[in-house]
Amino acid sequence: MPIFIYKARTRTGRKIKGDLDAPSLDMAENVLRRRGLAEIRVKPKPKDILEGTFLEGRVTSRDMVVFSRQFSTMINAGVPILQSLQVMCEQTENKILRRKLYEIKSDIEGGASLYDGLNRHKDVFDDLYTNMVDAGETGGVLDVVLERLAQYIEKAARLKAKVKSALIYPGVIIAVAVAVIAIILIFVIPTFEQMFAEFGGTLPAPTQIVINLSRFSKDNFLYIILGAIGAVIAFRLFYRWERGKIIVDNWILFVPVFGPLLRKVAVARFSRTLSTMISSGVPILSALDIVSRTSGNKTVELGVQQAKKSISEGQGLAEPLDDTGIFPPMVIHMISIGESTGALDNMLGKIADFFDDEVDVAVDTLTSLIEPIMIVILGVIVGGLVISMYLPIFQIADVVA
Repeated sequence: MPIFIYKARTRTGRKIKGDLDAPSLDMAENVLRRRGLAEIRVKPKPKDILEGTFLEGRVTSRDMVVFSRQFSTMINAGVPILQSLQVMCEQTENKILRRKLYEIKSDIEGGASLYDGLNRHKDVFDDLYTNMVDAGETGGVLDVVLERLAQYIEKAARLKAKVKSALIYPGVIIAVAVAVIAIILIFVIPTFEQMFAEFGGTLPAPTQIVINLSRFSKDNFLYIILGAIGAVIAFRLFYRWERGKIIVDNWILFVPVFGPLLRKVAVARFSRTLSTMISSGVPILSALDIVSRTSGNKTVELGVQQAKKSISEGQGLAEPLDDTGIFPPMVIHMISIGESTGALDNMLGKIADFFDDEVDVAVDTLTSLIEPIMIVILGVIVGGLVISMYLPIFQIADVVA
């Protein structure tokens, strides 16, 4: 539905301005008159030149948390859905989310449910969000579900930030190390090479190796850059291939140092998502289907899908998950207890809380472990280059003496 901006005067003489959605300009003016406004000036809202481009930005986790929590508060206070959406449209700062909310409001005015309106915008409201809203609408607990969604998005974003902090740090150190070594090889070593050529004589083996490496890097700098870019592109293409994604994701879970951390992240994400969906009334099979697609790891996805198939054939959840080999024995036992006591959602929530704490500890341990290792490696490489360059100078000093 088109959006119009307006300027008007209230009965008390105060000037106001804002925007509203209406089928036409005449309808927008009629809406404003019914509100008791005078001296109305309405015009279509100009299209943002950044709309639809990457420069427009994106809807962040923080935007979704604020929207879900405010929407929940208004529904809990008895405000109708359409009126709540209108308020959210007027006060939401994110342009993309505001535009989506206007469209959802128009869909609901046309007879669609809130689930149908959200489901049209999967780029903002994923399957987990829409299915939980559907369960909340059906069960009459939409406010509770929205509050749970806000809590889930907050905790998921916090978990993602922890993993990023653990992975970015060594990445930055490696990038700096590569840049320093490249500068030394391309710009510093050639200066020493010219000086050694003037002295004549045979260079020590380490020095000759470094000089040869410097020549190769300088002569083939462009090919090295293109090769690195080609390797990245080839890896991305391999990862997009279904079989390649399975190979990489399976290897990631078992790689030393980082593997245990990512496994804990996968278990925490699985437990938190499934707990939130079950407690909101989403059927277990639908919940498992969504959980598998939002796991972020193909190995976990296939394991959960296999568990879903076993459950549909009459088995419980614990045994099929145990067969995947991904989940620790403690998790399997707690899920089994949760199933037998009828408190699976609460048990999954406890598992998620436990592994959130485990991720915290793992990130701190990994950071404290990587820092000295990277410093030692960088020191050995740079120090080795420097010593290799100074070996001939020491020999010259001995000859002069």
